[in-house]
Parts: sequence; structure tokens; C-alpha cells
Amino acid sequence: MSIRLIALDIDDTLLNSEGKLLPSTITAVQQVQAQGIKVVLCTGRPLAGVQPYLTALNITGDDQYVVTYNGAVIEAVTGRVVAKQLVANSYYRELTAFGQQQHIPFNVLDDESVIYTADHDVSWVTVVQAWENQAGLLIRQPDELPADFQITKGLFVGAPEQLDAVEPLVKQKFGKSLYVVRAAANFLELMHPGVSKGQALQALAQLLKFDAREIMAVGDEQNDITMFDFAGTAVAMGNGSAAAKAHANHVTGTNDADGLAAAIQRYALN
Repeated sequence: MSIRLIALDIDDTLLNSEGKLLPSTITAVQQVQAQGIKVVLCTGRPLAGVQPYLTALNITGDDQYVVTYNGAVIEAVTGRVVAKQLVANSYYRELTAFGQQQHIPFNVLDDESVIYTADHDVSWVTVVQAWENQAGLLIRQPDELPADFQITKGLFVGAPEQLDAVEPLVKQKFGKSLYVVRAAANFLELMHPGVSKGQALQALAQLLKFDAREIMAVGDEQNDITMFDFAGTAVAMGNGSAAAKAHANHVTGTNDADGLAAAIQRYALN
């Protein structure tokens, strides 16, 4: 079967190590779109953090889609929400308390691209996260927000060694009730148990009536594995983690060496 949809992770896949789009990537995406192949950005970012790349790649229209918050929200690039699954307020409070007890920086995102943290000493990772995603950043205690306040995801953030130490505790305490994934070295994320990039991609495929064999997924990290397990063609970036590569059908070049463009040319255009 021919490829009809390409699901692309953003950080360290679509973007190079400097956080920029390579000219080869822009050209390859334009070529597949000219052939009627949908390009769906699948990311942990909110829509506000995706919009600059949608614009640069000319992905427009109410019939083009994006998967945001690691799958918590599926929406048209116009902002029309197709589906979303949020985390209840009780878990938000419990996660905040856990972060304070373990002295691990913690923040959450709502479904309007705003970041909240109860940490008065805000982690540099949270500041960069807000800047990269063009998101608001508010310091609020849970009691300062409405009782029905829900989140798209919670994030324990910090130095890799900090998260290495706390990750087993987080999985032990929350792993049976929430989806826990190490999205990057500095991010340990928790979402609704029915949420993942793979689940969202499957739901979008059903909406569009696409077969999994008509879908190609490209990524580099553990939060891309569920996409790899669903898509008929799974491609890991050369700079990707060993775990991601183990779940991929193919490994392409790195994000600094035109790896994404090469994968698109080989598996979608040829």
C-alpha cells in the first residue's frame, strides 16, 4: 500500500539539534503534500508551540490535523478539537504534592497551551519549555484554581540524573492509573491512561478511514514508540534512543544530516 499519512515527531526529528527546520525537510514535506499525502505533526507540545512549524511547512486547512500534548488532544490545525482526554483534578493535586515531597520540579499544561507550576523557584527547564511553546507560565497552588481544573499532562522536569532517580518511584505510584513516559532526558510526563501518540494516531486513522499500512511514523524517543507499534512503516532517527530504534522498521540518518528528508524520499515518495 502507498503511504497516505506521515506522522512526524517535532523535537529532534522534524527539527535539527538547533531547533530549526532544515531546507531538505521543508522540500520533502512540500513534495509529499503535493502528492496529497497528509503530514501530521505528533508532539508533546501544545498547539501554540506547533503553529510556527505548521506555518513554515504550509500545513493549513480544517482538513489537516495535529496531535498535541503527546496524544491528549487531536485537533485540526485551525484549532478545531476532534478529541481530547484530560487528567482529573484529583491526580493534578496528587502529582503536585508528590513533586514537592520529592523536591522534583513539576508543572502541568491545560488545554489552552498555558503552563502552571506550584514551584516558586521555577526550574530552568520549565522556563525553556514555556518559551519554546509560546505558552503562558503561571505560578499557582492547586487551591488557587477551580475545583474542576483538569490538565492535559503533568511533567516532572530537571536534570537527567534527577529524573533517572525519581522515575521508578513515579511509575510505582502512578503507573497503574496514568500513562507515564520519559519523553526526553529532561521530561518525565504523565497523562490520561488512554492517551499516547499511538492511540491518537489510531483514532485519527479511523476518522480518515486510513489503514495502518498506509501510515508512516518518524520519531526519536520513547514517547514515539506507540506510534511505531501502530504505523505500517516506522522510522527512527539516527539520533534516536536505543528504545525507539528497537521498535522501528527502519533507521534513517540524524536530524542534522537530512535524515528525515531521506526517510520521506525512500519510504513515502518512492
